[in-house]
Amino acid sequence: MRITVDTDRCVGAGQCVLSAPDVFDQDDDGLVTLVGADSGDFTDEDAVRKAGDLCPAQAIAVHEG
Repeated sequence: MRITVDTDRCVGAGQCVLSAPDVFDQDDDGLVTLVGADSGDFTDEDAVRKAGDLCPAQAIAVHEG
């Protein structure tokens, strides 16, 4: 699994942080940032997928494989 985020699309809703706080955070402007995602080894892949599904701006892309 690989995750990409598009901060130009992010509206700062924070649903990603609520769904998967070990993977997503918000910067000082409230935009999505990735934390701990460099390894691609996620303990709760369902939470990561849910975060991508819940993003109202579709700023998060979850790539399987």
